[in-house]
Amino acid sequence: MSTEPGNGTEPGNGTEPGNGTEPGHDAGPGSDKGADDLTTIRVDQFFPHPPAKVWRALTDPGLLTQWQMPGAEDFRLEVGHRYRMTSVPRPNARFSGVVEVRVLAYDIERMLSVRWADADPANPADWTITWTLEQEGRGTRLFLVHEGFDPDDPAQLMARKIMDGGWRGHVLPALGQTLEQLR
Repeated sequence: MSTEPGNGTEPGNGTEPGNGTEPGHDAGPGSDKGADDLTTIRVDQFFPHPPAKVWRALTDPGLLTQWQMPGAEDFRLEVGHRYRMTSVPRPNARFSGVVEVRVLAYDIERMLSVRWADADPANPADWTITWTLEQEGRGTRLFLVHEGFDPDDPAQLMARKIMDGGWRGHVLPALGQTLEQLR
């Protein structure tokens, strides 16, 4: 595994997957075991593709552009690498529309962790997104943990609500479509 020293992304740091869903079923909004944890979004999704294929979609810049925000084409699988992604600004969540991304850690075909921070220094958003892959039969169970929301900040709670819906309703389905088209 590649990590920056002391960044807390070593195995056993609380990003272990498992929300009790049955194989072949995604964790819908009502099945999120961590729903009461306002600091974190947890999603798991089964894809009928081997971990190597899912990993490729998570780390190949040409494929990232098919399911992530513009700017993902600048991703490199290198701890410490920084790049920017852009999206629609969301004033109600104090989101500028620009995300500063830094690769924190990875373990090939098993885990990828990145830091997302709003480019606007007035927005305290500073999140960690960790993808964990587990082989399940002939497919892959992909776990997403998006953590670092401030439950005492109404704008952060709005951002959590928007992003939770985005992960479940847009991003993971787009990843699934990318995987279906990938040979």
